[in-house]
Amino acid sequence: MSKTVRIGIIGAGGIAREAHLPGYIAQKERGVEVVAVCDVVPGKAAAFATKFDIPRSYESYGEMLDKEDLDAVSVCTPNIAHKKATVAALGAGLHVLCEKPIAMNLDEGREMVEAAHKAGKVLQIGLQKRFEPESQTIKRFVEAGDFGDVYYGEATYLRRRGIPNWGVFTQKKLQGGGALIDIGVHALDLTMWLMGNPKPVAVMGATYDMFGKRKGVVSPWGPWDPDKFDVDDMGVAMVRFENGATLILRASWAMHMDNIAQTRVLGTKGGASTPPLCIYKDMHGAMVNITPTTLPKYRAHTKEVEHFIACVKGEAECLVVPEQVLDVQAVLDAVYRSSETGQQVLLD
Repeated sequence: MSKTVRIGIIGAGGIAREAHLPGYIAQKERGVEVVAVCDVVPGKAAAFATKFDIPRSYESYGEMLDKEDLDAVSVCTPNIAHKKATVAALGAGLHVLCEKPIAMNLDEGREMVEAAHKAGKVLQIGLQKRFEPESQTIKRFVEAGDFGDVYYGEATYLRRRGIPNWGVFTQKKLQGGGALIDIGVHALDLTMWLMGNPKPVAVMGATYDMFGKRKGVVSPWGPWDPDKFDVDDMGVAMVRFENGATLILRASWAMHMDNIAQTRVLGTKGGASTPPLCIYKDMHGAMVNITPTTLPKYRAHTKEVEHFIACVKGEAECLVVPEQVLDVQAVLDAVYRSSETGQQVLLD
């Protein structure tokens, strides 16, 4: 690889603007440069390039991959384009940081992981909650054995009202699902990771669309188009793992309840919840709560991109292991199937 790590961005939307691009800019002193951006919406990539001083723009990632001498790309498209854009970039010999979820479904995700193995390149999925300082702290306690056998987890990401009114988040054909696949994936991935990524074997779940298709629902985020809403605005599930552990998953864009975004893990010797971070132990004949006070302060998205660059340079092993992400996607797929059938879904 050349001294400069040349980056292309596929998709010039909000996640590229607010997360990926700032992360790369923060790595400028390490020789990282965003040299091109593309978007299928006419004029969108050009405007993005002009605003952020990116040398070249395209309206096709195929053209960008053909014409640019890149080292890596960020895939920041709607879910429907994750697989094709990622496989194309890997096939061109590039490393890929792809936004969450990995794909529309497990089969697509598997194709992406196989393409990464074939190309011998990094495929990192944008599950930045693993990089939060609180998450990193809990993980160290778990791996040190301070929690004993972790047997239970709660993955919760509930918004009282937060249905996206931009992009294509509410269209199943373009996203694969709604609240569950959009924000539930974050809570699920983090909790499974903290539990040691046990293999899921069975899922029982349900999804709801109680708010998205209604007109006039109060929302501080502003109105969305109910006529184009055909996804879930809430999903819940219970997951059983091969090692006997269980997990409760809850995700919502809209409900009559306060916002709740929290992960909990319980072990035989201790447990933890975040946020706020608290570690629970029995010590010296007393029940104690441990609250770390020296955690570093940084933005998880920035740390995610920093880690990706380190992996591209061969300085680190990818923290977001693709096979672990496939297990997360398998659970999400199973929740949707279970909701449709009303039955438990068994996983291979």
